[in-house]
Amino acid sequence: MTEAATATGVDPEPATRSGPENVMCRLLGVPDGPPTARQRRDDAPYRIFNVAMILSGLRCLLSYVVFPFVTPALGLAAGVGPWIGIPIAVLALSFDFIGIRRFWLADHRLKWQMTVVYLAVMGLVTYLLVGDVVHLA
Repeated sequence: MTEAATATGVDPEPATRSGPENVMCRLLGVPDGPPTARQRRDDAPYRIFNVAMILSGLRCLLSYVVFPFVTPALGLAAGVGPWIGIPIAVLALSFDFIGIRRFWLADHRLKWQMTVVYLAVMGLVTYLLVGDVVHLA
């Protein structure tokens, strides 16, 4: 691997995929063959990661701080949490999926580690989403 590839975390020549990598690529819709130049853009996986984590963090901040403590303290409408939380959760989950796929499209060397991070965040956001749906039902 070249120094430039090491710095960016992207392999210039991807190795043959293992069985688990083939499964993940099929699940994520990643095409066979080496990544294109557009898919290899150095900052693309990181940019989408930042957006996904900000949305997921916003969802958690709203669920655990703003709606239970701040809005009642200010005398604002109670019960609006799920109506705002559900769209944010769906958006966050969408960006999380796109983020995982972007790491795999780029054949990034940290794709497995980032997949674990994304799945942990997606688990928390899904838990909050289900709670909001149950609260509305």
